[in-house]
Amino acid sequence: MMDVMGIQDRETALATIEADTAVRELFETEYRSLVHLAALLVDERAAAEDVVQEAFVRLHRSWPKLRDPAAAPAWLRSTVLNLARSGLRRRLLSRSLPHVPRPDTASAEAGALLRDDRRAVIAALRALPRRQHEVLVLRYFADHSEQEIAGMLGISTGSVKTHAHRGLAALRDALEDRR
Repeated sequence: MMDVMGIQDRETALATIEADTAVRELFETEYRSLVHLAALLVDERAAAEDVVQEAFVRLHRSWPKLRDPAAAPAWLRSTVLNLARSGLRRRLLSRSLPHVPRPDTASAEAGALLRDDRRAVIAALRALPRRQHEVLVLRYFADHSEQEIAGMLGISTGSVKTHAHRGLAALRDALEDRR
C-alpha cells in the first residue's frame, strides 16, 4: 500500500514538473504574440497582459487533461480569444448600464419623518390665503425674483414682499406645533 502511494506521489510530482517546464517554454515562445493578439481585442495593454496571464494559469491547471501537448499553443490562442471576448462583453455591459451613484440613504424612520414633514409644510402652505400661497410657491419653489413675481401676479414688488413676509410668518406659526 505504501509503495502504491509513493508511486502516485512521484507520478504527480513528475506531471507537475512536466507541466511547469512545458508551460514555461510556451510562455517564452508565445507570450508576446498572445499579448499582441489580446491587445488588438481589448485596446489596453494591461488588460491584454492580464488576459494572457490568466490563459497561462488555466493551461497549467489543465495540462494533465491536455491530450496533445502540441496543441497547447492553439489552446492558448483560443483561451486568450475567449477571455478577451468575455472581458469586452463585461465592459460593454457596464458601459451600457448607467452608473448612478447611490446617495447616502437615510434610515426608514428618517425617510418617514421627512415625508411627514413635507406633507405638513404642503398642508400649511395650502391653508394660506391665495396670494401668500402663490408668492411663496413662486419665490421659494420656482425660484423667481420679487420683480418677476410682481409681473406675473400683476402686483407691486412691495406687495410681493408683504405677502412673502406674512406667508412665512403664518407657516412658522402653523408648523411651530410640530417641533
